[in-house]
Amino acid sequence: MKIEKKEVLKALETISVPGEGQNMVESGAVKNVLVFGDEVIVDITINNPSLQAKKKTEVSILQAIHKEVHQKAQVKVNLKVEAPVKENNAPEIKGKPIPGIDNIIAVASGKGGVGKSTVTANLAVTLAEMGFKVGLLDADIYGPSATIMFDVVNERPLSVTVDGKSKMKPVESYGVKVLSIGFFTKLDQAVVWRGPMASKALNQMIFDADWGELDFLLVDLPPGTGDIHLSIMQALPLTGAVVVSTPQTVALADARKGVAMFQQESINVPVLGVIENMSYFTPPELPDNKYHIFGKDGARNLAEDLGIPFLGELPLVQSIREAGDVGRPAALQENTPVSNSFVDITRNVVTETVRRNENIAPTEAVKITTMAGCSPAKKS
Repeated sequence: MKIEKKEVLKALETISVPGEGQNMVESGAVKNVLVFGDEVIVDITINNPSLQAKKKTEVSILQAIHKEVHQKAQVKVNLKVEAPVKENNAPEIKGKPIPGIDNIIAVASGKGGVGKSTVTANLAVTLAEMGFKVGLLDADIYGPSATIMFDVVNERPLSVTVDGKSKMKPVESYGVKVLSIGFFTKLDQAVVWRGPMASKALNQMIFDADWGELDFLLVDLPPGTGDIHLSIMQALPLTGAVVVSTPQTVALADARKGVAMFQQESINVPVLGVIENMSYFTPPELPDNKYHIFGKDGARNLAEDLGIPFLGELPLVQSIREAGDVGRPAALQENTPVSNSFVDITRNVVTETVRRNENIAPTEAVKITTMAGCSPAKKS
């Protein structure tokens, strides 16, 4: 059996590194290929430090060579993780961290209606139940819902003096400190603001608030990718991001874009993982049956494809919706399948946060550079 180097390179052109668009050869990830008889050695460099990405890269290379070249080839993969070099030649505007807050996690979704705000609220109360100090910033300026989900519609943040400055004191509910634009608008009042005005309101809730000491600040982002997302990443050094999706193809396509937003070289916020909401429906009269109404394992497969962690799945259950509507998150119900699911997912989020903090340097707030005709983001 004689294996040619060009055959190996052609096989590697059929696959890509998780999270990257180009194939391994075009992107420059493949640094060298050596062939000795039936032995193939591939030297490759990737930018994603996660265990899932490294494992998926190695498996993809083995499968491609065995399929396209020879099924009995002895393949060895030398994988190296290397952060991309970023150029920075333009003026920068850098945000600043919030003293006393250890971890800031953005919860995002590419598509509206997948239950992102519900998941955020339940993650927050579960973290609080675990003993963490938790805050929740409702950054969905145009569709705030935190005030309803925490039963604080009629509450208002108080004004307190901190170091001689007047600041907002977040409203506390179920052990979670909450701030939302919903505190300052009526339920039937539409927020019709342009981007700069919305960003200004966000900055006030972030920096003019007395958050105190927090282990986690969860930021409930609006659906999609746009001005608000960039404003948050400009203003805050995010620890990481969590993406929520349903299993259906339409939602997954948008979730993929949400992940890609955080993984852009100019932004580079670590994605802690994907949560699949509305995974299946189990009728009360048939407790052993699962009906995958929106598809099966869609978000799990997406996470595997992108080389990021799958944090868990949540069933399509009427009680989750009802609990949110009455302002008492479903995760507060002890020892139910729903609350147990939220506990498992929250533990995974904490685990990935710890792993991220151990393996990656702290994320700085995104820096904005001004270039011809556009304002792309830069991060040191």
